[in-house]
Amino acid sequence: MTEVASSLPPPIRRPDVSPARLARRHAAERRFRLCALAAVVIAAGMLLALIGTIAVQSYPAFFETRIGLDVDFDPDVIDPAGTRAPADLGDANYAVLVRRALEKVFPEVRTRRDRRALKRLLSADADLALRDMVLGNPALIGTTQRVWLLASDDVDSFVKGLIAREAPQETRRIDERMAAWIDALAAAGRIETRFNATFFTAADSREPEQAGILGAVVGSALTLIVTLALSFPLGVLAAIYLEEFAPRGRWADLIEVNINNLAAVPSIVFGLLGLAIFLNVFGLPRGAPVAGGMVLALMTLPTVIIAARTAIKAVPPSVREAALALGASHMQAVLHHVLPLALPGMLTGAIIGMARALGETAPLLMIGMVAFIAEVPRGFTDPATVLPVQIYLWADSPERAFVAKTSAATLVLLGFLAAMNAVAVILRRRFERRW
Repeated sequence: MTEVASSLPPPIRRPDVSPARLARRHAAERRFRLCALAAVVIAAGMLLALIGTIAVQSYPAFFETRIGLDVDFDPDVIDPAGTRAPADLGDANYAVLVRRALEKVFPEVRTRRDRRALKRLLSADADLALRDMVLGNPALIGTTQRVWLLASDDVDSFVKGLIAREAPQETRRIDERMAAWIDALAAAGRIETRFNATFFTAADSREPEQAGILGAVVGSALTLIVTLALSFPLGVLAAIYLEEFAPRGRWADLIEVNINNLAAVPSIVFGLLGLAIFLNVFGLPRGAPVAGGMVLALMTLPTVIIAARTAIKAVPPSVREAALALGASHMQAVLHHVLPLALPGMLTGAIIGMARALGETAPLLMIGMVAFIAEVPRGFTDPATVLPVQIYLWADSPERAFVAKTSAATLVLLGFLAAMNAVAVILRRRFERRW
């Protein structure tokens, strides 16, 4: 009995489960949960504060100020020959009509200096707005119409309260004389604040009140189309080869390490590569969506490959084995069974990669997509810019009105990014299968 007892393992020592020790454990667990919850609350609060600050600053950009003037479309100024030819109507001096309409409201303005200051109430292209009206409807010639013309950015900021009346005159661009004119127009019901549709329907402009994001949005869309067309097929094919057909060895390990390293390379390096190869060697047009899309495709390709390989690995081996057991070749098993099951995860990775590409600025600056583009691009080879670069350009502008434009464009960009991530989540939840 003594020998048998000595051969048995020592008895298991029960841990200390005294009430005091259990209370300390539970208290520590509660503290950990509270710390984790506090971290989430702080992060969410900071995010809400950031978005709220951007939304408050962007609010003025979604509204514009217009001044109502009674414009006399004098035929002697617009079409003295009476031909009604579009070329003659387009060459008329519509600035005279604007000046006469202003002088009707303020007949006391006589000196040249006061007239120049009076003209500053309106946007610089107010005469072009009248020209477009006449070209669109020549029947206006010979009539007098109440026309609501776009106010200048200084007047717009003053009406919205962004320029304080109490501020010293030397620190604001609206002097007492112009402030009195604005008050007179407001008292006469000639100033209105409307929704700023121009912000969504116009391209960039040197004048803040005329600047819009349509050119940048179209440029971003064209660039992302090129990026998706290049990165998604190449990324999926590379993932299929590496995961299903590549022999295991040093070369495969080396390629995998390089792909993971490329995913962490700073984006500006890809911009330098695009500048050296795509522009200087291949001769692609500088600042065009085709060049920007190729650069962003290089940047997002590692992300797409990693996401596609992860999606392929998530497919159970039994799917391949069943297909092979029924006589399918390796290629047929991959294309007809593995790929359809892995496609939702691949699409999710591609969308997340596109969202990252949409927010990039540095690589596009290197290939010339930082130029001032006043026209909406119509093709992949036209000069263009993208939303992040447009935000960068507006943030660097000295005009006060561009502050609100910058915040508004940032809010639109955040909306696009949130929408793309939401689509990725929906696709994953809708089509992903759990094994």
